[in-house]
Amino acid sequence: MRLASVLQTALRLVYPPTCLTCDALVEADHGLCGTCWGATPFIGASVCGLCGAPLPGDHVAAGDLCDDCLTTERPWDAGRAALVYRDNARRLVLGLKHGDRMDIARPASLWMAGAAGDMLHPGMLVAPIPLHWRRRIRRRYNQSVLLGRGVAGRTGLPFCPDLLQRNRPTPVLDGKSPDERFRALHDAVTVNPRRAGRVAGGSVLLIDDVMTSGATLTAATGALKRAGAASVSVLTLARAVKGA
Repeated sequence: MRLASVLQTALRLVYPPTCLTCDALVEADHGLCGTCWGATPFIGASVCGLCGAPLPGDHVAAGDLCDDCLTTERPWDAGRAALVYRDNARRLVLGLKHGDRMDIARPASLWMAGAAGDMLHPGMLVAPIPLHWRRRIRRRYNQSVLLGRGVAGRTGLPFCPDLLQRNRPTPVLDGKSPDERFRALHDAVTVNPRRAGRVAGGSVLLIDDVMTSGATLTAATGALKRAGAASVSVLTLARAVKGA
């Protein structure tokens, strides 16, 4: 143990920890410097009960919804997000998703577990949004699996990385309208037949990196409810908010 401590100290002298999104020195690994922390829009306590988007005011009642969730039906039961998808949060999400920055998943899952709050309960099964196998090969990893594994580890909940599967490839959704997104994802996600026994009568916590229209989470929730899930909640690293 003493040798390990000495080696760890030596490594920190040679490779001191730096900020996740810049080169500034920080006190601990996987942290943000003061400037980047200030540029990261963490979501506070006043949130929409179905997607986690921030709501104005300090006295939001349980069940209050944002404009999107008032106008768009959500098949899941509750939802939360850790960050608003803008500024440094956007850089973090894109780094994790497209920049091979798998190290971001560690602090991100901590933020997500904190944002989930009372949405979690014992026995809830944590499951990531799946990638189609072709996209997974190109990207080499599924960022939602990394986030889901981290959330499960921090909360002590069971984790099933292959509970869901994409049964067909879908187009890149960036730039598409909400209606186009929902059409593209219709019936694109199914429950893995080998894991169907873990769904019936249980509760599932769906994990994804960012929620925009909610089309992907809708498709996944529909698959889980058809397989007999008693409840489905969603938890994302970031929530895209109009005007943000």
